[in-house]
Amino acid sequence: MFTDFHVARYEVVLEAGPKGLLLPPYKGSTLRGGFGHVFRRICCSQTETGCLQCMLAQACAYGQIFEPSPPAGSAVLKNLSDIPRPFVIEPPLETKTLYAPGEQLRFGLVLIGQAIQYLPYFVLTFKELGNIGLGKGRLPFVLADFRAVMADGRVVPVYNRATNMVTPGNAGVTLGELTAGETFAADKLVINFVTMTRLKYEHNLVTTVPFHVLIRNLLRRISTLYYFFHGYRQEDVDYRRLIAEAETVDTAHASLRLVDWERYSHRQETKMNMGGLVGEIVYAGDIAPFWPLLKLGEVIHVGKGCVFGLGKYEVKSERREEGSIC
Repeated sequence: MFTDFHVARYEVVLEAGPKGLLLPPYKGSTLRGGFGHVFRRICCSQTETGCLQCMLAQACAYGQIFEPSPPAGSAVLKNLSDIPRPFVIEPPLETKTLYAPGEQLRFGLVLIGQAIQYLPYFVLTFKELGNIGLGKGRLPFVLADFRAVMADGRVVPVYNRATNMVTPGNAGVTLGELTAGETFAADKLVINFVTMTRLKYEHNLVTTVPFHVLIRNLLRRISTLYYFFHGYRQEDVDYRRLIAEAETVDTAHASLRLVDWERYSHRQETKMNMGGLVGEIVYAGDIAPFWPLLKLGEVIHVGKGCVFGLGKYEVKSERREEGSIC
């Protein structure tokens, strides 16, 4: 199931300029907003036209990555104006706001499917963003490093600051490779929602997370990203059966809390509440059929606002008494 779903992970290192950097405690929106502004400036040749009205949108890196929309004749989400973005910015979890001159800020970047081929655009965009500035006062920075995080955990440089060249060097990993040799053989599953997680069920944001709600949101995100960014392929999945099986998994324990977060949307010219749930929840039941989905969700996040780094979670199992592990 979705075994050829393709992801690539990177680590980006910014170095504060002579005036330092002043950033908010949660930096996902600032990084994503700055990236989008410069990305469009680099790529867009029709600045007076929105992506939906632009005849070049399907051939434009910005249109494909930052404002993708279903093409004509799409079999999925054809009634929606946009679709999930094929990238995730993972801001640092530290809440410090002041970075001294020369101090480094590190964050993660995940590219999904066909977005991996656009890696040089991401490198160039963050490099140019350093000249324009970031955060309060738009203070400049330097792109100090851009590294690929390989499947085995090794970190490989893809950007040479001295030569100003990009060597992609990372074809990413498929879901099949990510979970090769792994099976879930534990009594319970522990999910730790690290960043604010916004899950919907029946069009409403949830304040508790039954297992089937988590799986519904994962299936929606994974299947949509798979279709639009893996060559319009559809996986033969019995969604009703999977959801029915997910409904048999119980919540054994939950210690979740709601964290408020408000961001300003320049596109909508209004403040938006993007708060969500953080904390741990423990599930008990037949988890094994969902293990690949859960492991992929660890990488690509789940729920609303993933491009800002929301919906990041970690999974672990509670061992059986006889010592079996997942």
